[in-house]
Amino acid sequence: MPVRSGWLSPDGQSREDTRLVSLGALTPTSPVATRSGILPGSSEGLYRISGFTLTGATGTMSATVSPGRAVVQSTDARGAYPLALTEYLSLTFADGDAQYGRIDLVALRVYDDAYDGSGRTEAVVEIVQGVPAATPTVPATPVQSLPLYEVVVPKGASAGTNAIAWSTALTGRRTATVGVGGILPVTTDATIGAYPGQYRDVAGQLQRWSGTAWTDYPVLPTWQSWSPTWATSTGAATPAFGNASVSCRYVKFGTTVHLDFSFTFGSTTSFGTSPTTDDNWRFSLPVAAAAARPTIGFAEMAAGTAANRATARVYLSTTTAFELITASGQPTAVAFAKSGGVDGLTPWTWASGHTITGTATYEAAS
Repeated sequence: MPVRSGWLSPDGQSREDTRLVSLGALTPTSPVATRSGILPGSSEGLYRISGFTLTGATGTMSATVSPGRAVVQSTDARGAYPLALTEYLSLTFADGDAQYGRIDLVALRVYDDAYDGSGRTEAVVEIVQGVPAATPTVPATPVQSLPLYEVVVPKGASAGTNAIAWSTALTGRRTATVGVGGILPVTTDATIGAYPGQYRDVAGQLQRWSGTAWTDYPVLPTWQSWSPTWATSTGAATPAFGNASVSCRYVKFGTTVHLDFSFTFGSTTSFGTSPTTDDNWRFSLPVAAAAARPTIGFAEMAAGTAANRATARVYLSTTTAFELITASGQPTAVAFAKSGGVDGLTPWTWASGHTITGTATYEAAS
C-alpha cells in the first residue's frame, strides 16, 4: 500500500516507515492528544497545503491523490497515527444514480483491528459513497478518519461526456496541523484554539487565541477622541473654546502617535487677546512625547474666506503640548501685520467662524 503508517503494523515498523511518517509534538487538543491534519507546505512554497490534493481527470470518473504527510488522532488513550502517502494514488468513483445526484466523501482512514475489530490493520485513502437524493447530503466522516474532499457526483454520471465535472465538483475539507508553537495555516476549519497564545493564519491575517476566541493580531489600535487643553506659553492671556466646534482624535501604534485636530471658533470663544505676541497658543497632546521637536506636522488657518488663509508649522514646544508657527503668507500676497507664533493677534485678529485644521505625527514617550 502506498499509504504508510508508523506504530500501526502488528509485525513491526520498517526503517522507511520511521523516516517517512511525521514525528514530534504537533498542535495539541488536550494534554495527550494532537490535532488531526495534514502537514502544510508545497515544494514551490506557493500553497498552504499540497499533500493529499485530489485532481480529477477530465471526461472520467477517476481522480489522483498527491503524496503528503498527515496525522489522524484517535482517543487520548489510543494515541495519534502518523501517516504518509509516498506516491500518487488513483481513485475511481462509482457511476451516478439514474435519478438523483449524490455527494461522496474522500477520506484518509486508519483501520486498526486491535481496537475496531475490522479485521484490517492499515491506513487508506477511501471513498465514502453518499446516498443519491433530490437534495443530497455529505456522508458522515468515519471514525479514525481525516476528511479530504467532498465530490459532487451528478445523476447519470459515467465516463465520457457525462463524467464528473471536476472543475466544480470538489469542496476542500483538508485541515492542517503544525508543530506545537507553530502558526497554523487555516483552510476550511473553524475550530477553537488549543491554548491561549496559539497563533493561526487566516487568508493572510494573523490571529491569536485568547482562551475564548480568535482575535486579529496584532490588535490594531483604533482612533480615539481627545479634548486638548488650550493655554498659552506664558500662562497669561489664557484663551477658552466656549462654543467652538472642537474635533480632535489620535491613534497610537507602539510609540508612534498620529493625530488630527480641527477647531471652528464660535461666538463665545475667547482668544485671550494680549497686547503682545509673546503669549503663543499652546494645545495639550493626547499622549506625552519623547522629546520636544521643531516640526511634527502642519495646519491650515482660515479667517472666513478662501483668500484669507495661511499655513502653520506644528511643533512640540514641550513634551506635553504643541504650538503653531506661521509658515506662509496669504494667497492674496497681503502681508500679515504680525507673524511667528500663533496667538490671539497672529497672524490676524481671530474671530468667530475662523478655523484651524491640522495633522501631526510624533514619537510618544512610551
